[in-house]
Amino acid sequence: MGERMVVIGADATGMAAASQARRLRGVGELEIVVFEKGDHASYSACGIPYWVAGDVAEADDLIARSADEHRARDIDLRMRTEVIEIDTERKRVLARDLDSDAQAWMEYDKLVIATGATPIRPPLPGIDADGVHGVQTLDDGQALIEALESATGREAVVVGAGYIGVEMAEALVRRGFAVTMITRAAEPMATLDADMGALVREAMEGMGIRLVRDTEVTGMRIGEHGRVCAVTTAHGDYPADVVVLGIGVRPATDLAREAGLPLGASGGLLTDLALRVRGFDDIWAGGDCVEVLDLVSDTLRHIPLGTHANKHGQVIGTGVGGGYATFPGVVGTAMSKVCEWEVARTGLGEKDARRAGLQFHSVTIESTGRAGYFPGAHPMTVKMLAERRTGRLLGVQIVGRDGAAKRIDIAAVALTARMTAEQVTFLDLGYAPPFSPVWDPVLVAARAAVRAVSNPVVTRNGQ
Repeated sequence: MGERMVVIGADATGMAAASQARRLRGVGELEIVVFEKGDHASYSACGIPYWVAGDVAEADDLIARSADEHRARDIDLRMRTEVIEIDTERKRVLARDLDSDAQAWMEYDKLVIATGATPIRPPLPGIDADGVHGVQTLDDGQALIEALESATGREAVVVGAGYIGVEMAEALVRRGFAVTMITRAAEPMATLDADMGALVREAMEGMGIRLVRDTEVTGMRIGEHGRVCAVTTAHGDYPADVVVLGIGVRPATDLAREAGLPLGASGGLLTDLALRVRGFDDIWAGGDCVEVLDLVSDTLRHIPLGTHANKHGQVIGTGVGGGYATFPGVVGTAMSKVCEWEVARTGLGEKDARRAGLQFHSVTIESTGRAGYFPGAHPMTVKMLAERRTGRLLGVQIVGRDGAAKRIDIAAVALTARMTAEQVTFLDLGYAPPFSPVWDPVLVAARAAVRAVSNPVVTRNGQ
């Protein structure tokens, strides 16, 4: 028998790695065993808010490949089985069947850790009460939908205002709930600069969502039958028939920590460019449980996104399968929507740039997504950061309609290529009145950034 590849976690990274390794090595050469503690494999957690909103009909639509489909490709996928210990000395893992509680050790030649991220659930009074929901898994989504359908009242509170929180707030509005969002930040979407977050807030308030900012949640008040009835803060209570937590996630690396594997500042696993865990030639890791290289700041960061996770799996599977691949890093591109408003960002925001020790110029422009005279042209705001003196592009944020979000891809490519704002102004982008003005909004922002770099005394923002 050939080597054995053991994978912990059966979502994007884990199954992409297993599938790629199987393509490269046959059954006799490589045995592949995957342990997954949940009920589903290979599904899109990013699609859960749209399922809750009704855009996606059912949970199966979010599953890219079923467990049986993976097994048909000679991958031994064991659902509802949790790995509870990694023994790196003897190269084995201890797995527990969640239904029978039986435990057994399994040896490995190649180990892949794809444990993902864990939703942040602070130890607040009442946080585990009925009616308080997270939205990390398909089971979470199903439980929330059932709760919304059976709720006797129509008051919902979303705690946290990141991407998931904002998307869930819209989903709840579309379900007919009166929504209050509570965040300790000054504006929603703290990955944006505050001035751009304010545009998101205005869009949300236009949908009837009440935003409570600069406010810390202190607990959940419990009513009859042990169900949540309000969210409590230092400034008062907010009635709630349903509470959705959108506070963020942290790397799920407790298992790795206990095994003595190296972790970074955010708690994510540290790997080399081939995604091997540092110091362990037979262990790989990828997805939301690792830290990645930020190509703009040249620092390690935890950026949990499905796009990265799938690419990590391809790289890992290639390495385990005997090929060669590396993951060079990311520029931190993400996007979302609030009703018809689209939100996108890539690279560094102002606080990120300052934290990295970079000095910069910041410009904000308003344009339209189509030629101004073309029917349906809507405003679009683009913010751009360029490095002081060099003019190197550092980051871009966009809020608007009319295909605003996908314009961020222009900036993502420019950041990856380490282009200057001046170089961006000469990009040969497509033009037609239904799709863009003669000067695309990203190019307009780049021109403003060039002027800022040329006029440092007047326009410098980063100190």
